[in-house]
Amino acid sequence: MPVGICHIEFEINGAMSLKDKRRVVKSIKDRIRNRFNVSVAEIGDLDRWQRAEIGIACISNDAAYIDGQMASVIRMMETDGRINLIDVSTEIV
Repeated sequence: MPVGICHIEFEINGAMSLKDKRRVVKSIKDRIRNRFNVSVAEIGDLDRWQRAEIGIACISNDAAYIDGQMASVIRMMETDGRINLIDVSTEIV
């Protein structure tokens, strides 16, 4: 049973407060959850208002499916004009 894990670090364009950051991160997390049916959580840079880190987990009986899901999530985030991706790492265990 393969499990996919993805760690994404990004900066938030135009965030001037933690409230701005929370609004953007919550929106991104909700879109990822609803569109891809994966688990997602904010895992780092909690007090920095211009940067965020999220972790995504997906489980399936097919590693290729997991790889496709993670690639789709990354593509969606790359096209979001509110953020700039800094670092992305994906692992299938």
